[in-house]
Amino acid sequence: MTVLAAGLALLGSLFFALGAALQQFEAARTSPAVLTRLIRRPRWLLGGLAIAAGTALHIVALKYGPLTLVQPMGVASLLFALPCAAALQRRRPARGELVSAAVIAVGLVGLVLVVPVHGGEPRLTTAEAVVLLAGAAAVALALCAGARRASPAARACLLATGAGVLYGATATLTRVLVDGEWEFWFLLAVPMPALIALVLLQRAYAVGHFGVAFAALQVADPLTAVAFGALLLGEPLPTGPVSVITALVAAALTAAGTAALARTTPMSPSHEATAR
Repeated sequence: MTVLAAGLALLGSLFFALGAALQQFEAARTSPAVLTRLIRRPRWLLGGLAIAAGTALHIVALKYGPLTLVQPMGVASLLFALPCAAALQRRRPARGELVSAAVIAVGLVGLVLVVPVHGGEPRLTTAEAVVLLAGAAAVALALCAGARRASPAARACLLATGAGVLYGATATLTRVLVDGEWEFWFLLAVPMPALIALVLLQRAYAVGHFGVAFAALQVADPLTAVAFGALLLGEPLPTGPVSVITALVAAALTAAGTAALARTTPMSPSHEATAR
């Protein structure tokens, strides 16, 4: 069962990476990159289906394997995404891109592994849910404001980070809906941050720096969920010198890898591809 869970998680990561690469390819070719235009592009919709399939495989993997095994496997999507995007651009991925992605993946795995497993029932009051949504919205808004005057790579990073924060808030609410006690309006609130995150992510993809945008998303989403889980749901954080040092080293690797990706060549569509 453990091998099956690992295989499903890896396959899910591949589907997720392919979907992200397809959506970025179309977002970079569409001006402006708004959902009303993107949903009319078959390749963008195919990317959405691939992401949905990857998410479903990840959920099934959690049924057959522990979280400590499945979650690190999901980080492989970052390693799969760059070759997929490069293939769509009809070029080979640069060695620096793959090395940077590998460094980020190692850092994310380290961060995931040091977070203790929490078996309690998550509870979220109405006031806490409002704080969750308002806090995520405020952070995303601040990141969007900063992205307006940033360089292209920084703009992609900031917009994708804002999307990751909103996805992290969505994941926190979803965890409560699945395992805990909740009020009816929580169910109605879940789609809102997810939809706004999707819009921000397409704007980030349209900049062209797919590597840094996808890496920022992969970093911001789980870290936001962990932060909200600790602050609002009472989930534990790493304790003890070994875990804390590991978390700090992993965070430093993740930050260094993301900064390195920001300096790589942007993945903008070629003139030939755009003409098509």
